[in-house]
Amino acid sequence: MPSPDHVTPGEKRKLTRLAKDLKHWAKVNGRDFPWRSSEANTYQQVVVEVLLQRTTAAAVAGFFEAFVAKYPSWGQLASANVEDLEEFLRPLGLWRRRAQSLLGIAKYAAEKEGQFPSDPLEHRQIPAVGQYVSNAIMQFQHGQPAPLLDVNMARVIERFVRPRKLADIRHDKWLQEAAHWLVRQDPREVNWAVLDFAALICRSRSPLCTSCPVSARCSYFKRGGNAQAG
Repeated sequence: MPSPDHVTPGEKRKLTRLAKDLKHWAKVNGRDFPWRSSEANTYQQVVVEVLLQRTTAAAVAGFFEAFVAKYPSWGQLASANVEDLEEFLRPLGLWRRRAQSLLGIAKYAAEKEGQFPSDPLEHRQIPAVGQYVSNAIMQFQHGQPAPLLDVNMARVIERFVRPRKLADIRHDKWLQEAAHWLVRQDPREVNWAVLDFAALICRSRSPLCTSCPVSARCSYFKRGGNAQAG
C-alpha cells in the first residue's frame, strides 16, 4: 500500500511524465493571458493571483488590463481609496474582500519596494498572503519551483494518481509533496499547463476524457470516472 503522506518512487515517475506531457499539450492548446506575457512584471504576476481567487481566469482576462492601467504598481494600488477600489472590483464579485486583500498586500509591498521575503515562512506575517499567493511570490519573484496549487491542480493530480486524505489541500502532506514534485522542472510552464488542462480537459464536471492526451495512464479514467461524470 502506498504511504498516505509521501509520494512513492512510482508516483514520482508518473508525475514526471505527466508534467512533460502536459507541457507539450499546452504548447498547442494552452491559454493566452496578459499576465503570462514576457512583458508582465512581478507586480502583475502576483497581483493577478489575488484577482483570480474564487473567480475564473476568463473573467479576470477581460478585466486585467484595465486594472493594471488604473493601478500600475504596488505604490499606486496601496494609495487607492478603498471605496473606489471596491467599486472598480465589483464586476469580479467579492469586491469588498478582494479590495481588502489587495490593499493589505500592496501596502506591505510598497513599503518594501516590491520585495517579498525569500523565506516563505516569513510570508505568514503579510496581509492576504496565504499558501497560494506565497507560492506565486516564490515562483515569480524568487524563481523557486513552487506549485500554484488550488482545487484545479489538485483535481488533476488526484485523478491521475490517487486521492488525497485531507479535505484542506493546504495541509495534505501527500498532495503538497506531489504538487512540488510535479513542477520541480520548468515550473512556470508546468504550472500554467496544468491549470489550463484542468480548465479545458480535466474539468470538475464532465471531463473530456476522450480528448485527454494522458488518459491511458490516468487512474480516474481507468476506474471509469469519465462515465461516472457523464
